[in-house]
Amino acid sequence: MIIKKLTLRNFRNYEEETFVFADGINVLVGKNAQGKTNCAEAVFYLCTGASLRIRHDRQLIRKGTSGAYLCAETESRVGRVLLEAELSENGRVLRVNGNRVARTVDFLGNMRSVFFSPGELRIIQDGPDERRRFLNLSISQTSKPYAAALLRYNRILDQRNNLLKEKDLSLVMETLPVWDEQLARSAAVIIRHRRRYLERLAPLARDAHSFLTDGRETLALGAEGDDSDDEEEIAKRLVRALSASLEHDLRLGFTSVGPHRDDIRVLIDGTDARGFASQGQTRTAALAMKLAELEIFKELSGEPPVLILDDVMSELDLVRRKKLLERTVGVQCILTCTHAERLLYGKDTNKIRIREGKIC
Repeated sequence: MIIKKLTLRNFRNYEEETFVFADGINVLVGKNAQGKTNCAEAVFYLCTGASLRIRHDRQLIRKGTSGAYLCAETESRVGRVLLEAELSENGRVLRVNGNRVARTVDFLGNMRSVFFSPGELRIIQDGPDERRRFLNLSISQTSKPYAAALLRYNRILDQRNNLLKEKDLSLVMETLPVWDEQLARSAAVIIRHRRRYLERLAPLARDAHSFLTDGRETLALGAEGDDSDDEEEIAKRLVRALSASLEHDLRLGFTSVGPHRDDIRVLIDGTDARGFASQGQTRTAALAMKLAELEIFKELSGEPPVLILDDVMSELDLVRRKKLLERTVGVQCILTCTHAERLLYGKDTNKIRIREGKIC
């Protein structure tokens, strides 16, 4: 799976520019704040229908303009696919091969990507929200049922939380069981998919981490929450848990149990990485998880995703840079840096210099 051409119009700091990418390593070179990360972000957006950095699409539109346009010409084992996104102050339009798609779920999976930047250290350092975000973005790119269940779950969760704030207790008691049943059914899909995904991710992340550290440290990932693989049983358990926590939830005004509260255990040599890992250990663990994600995408789709490495090389020592590049063989890579090191040059390297939102 590769992206052949990327066209941006009034996106971030780009007025209008077209990038032509090679099959191997594409190095976006330039000083800080020139638009390198914006280009990488555009690729990720066309893969997932979402930005890693902002919540509202209007923030992606170039200042002084009313709308932005992104287009990627991609090629995979099933043929060529054209992906387009038109952004405006009032919303957006997504198209696949010229056909408008109403749901983000239908946009996902046409082009897959793995994105890594220094900001992704949040997966290790920050709270459970960041690890759930990692799982949600990753699994949604490979499973439409998961993406659909996640949308349903979040919508129902909002409804339940609003009901918990209702002052009419009789209305709450009458209506809540209906929401609980619906919430539990969507939750069961999410929980089962997450558990199966983590069962695949954990050994691959362990192996990638061992490769990056020359076997000096061991990375272990584990799931928290329900350990069943039966959706019906998971749903029944969650309905019981929701009922048991009702009094507590009414006091809080929100739902305190469910997959929106789950977490991943990240251990380095048996110790919780969140509280005790050094900056270097954190970076290596996060990178190992991303390399494992890349391998899962390969397995599930039969071809590698686009690998986006945003300002990563400056954060790694020479040994780890070389090891990382070894893992990019046979993968289309879009890599941003302030200066192209000799290590990055080769017959498969396509260097693109960017200055003030333009290709030089």
